[in-house]
Order: sequence, then C-alpha cells, then structure tokens
Amino acid sequence: MDSIIPEKAYFRIGEVSKILSVEPYVIRYWETEFKTVKPVRTKAAQRLYRRKDVEELLTIRNLLYQQRFTISGAKKQLLKMREAPEEESYLDKLVLIKKELKRIRKMMS
Repeated sequence: MDSIIPEKAYFRIGEVSKILSVEPYVIRYWETEFKTVKPVRTKAAQRLYRRKDVEELLTIRNLLYQQRFTISGAKKQLLKMREAPEEESYLDKLVLIKKELKRIRKMMS
C-alpha cells in the first residue's frame, strides 16, 4: 500500500479516487461487492468515506490489481485476513500456557 492517506476524517469520492488511482465508478462498484466499505451519506446524498473505508479500499485494490485475485477470491482473502490475527493470538496464548505448565511441573518434581 504505497498510497498516502491525508490526515482527514472524511473523504469525498473524488479524493478517494485520486488516492486509489481508480475511477469513481470502480469505487462505487466495490462498495456494492464488499460490504465492509460503508460510506456515510450527506443530506445531499454525497458519499463521505472514513479513513477505515479508504484503508479497506486500498486493501481491496491491492488484492485485485497487484495480487490478481478475482472479486470472489478477494472476498475470501479479506475474511482470512480478518481471522488470522485471532488465530495467532490463540496460538501465542497456548504456547504461553504450555510453558507455564512445564514450569509448574518442574517445580513439583
């Protein structure tokens, strides 16, 4: 993700388009396909993207354009990416528990 996101709370679709180097219609399409991108709407029905939306769109662009995933494959990969940190934390916890149990067993011997 070589794109730099300016320090702002909200971005209009034109700004997001420039950050991502894609046309606005592409962003609107991704919005329909990837439910994790949910811009807020103004009273004039303009989309305002939050920083987390822009970060998610950068990830989607990377999966589709650099890693060459299909839309379906990118959806699956995003799910895996979200699940991976939890799995790692469980594994880390299990390793710590194992070490502690070995230490206790050694103390009791």
